[in-house]
Amino acid sequence: MPKSIARRKTKKAVAKRFKVTASGKILASQSGRRHLASSKNRKRKRHLAKMKQIHKTDEYRIKANLPFA
Repeated sequence: MPKSIARRKTKKAVAKRFKVTASGKILASQSGRRHLASSKNRKRKRHLAKMKQIHKTDEYRIKANLPFA
């Protein structure tokens, strides 16, 4: 019986929070929309609903926890 190749598991906490695009960029949802929303205007909440691109200096740490992305 052949020996199995050791593989890294995907960190599920990271997989739930980040999305990798086809070009390799990493997107994450923005913070600040969960509570105390009545004091924020509609435009601000609408812009917070969109995902934002993660800075390239943080990409390595996120991709290390997503081996199949």
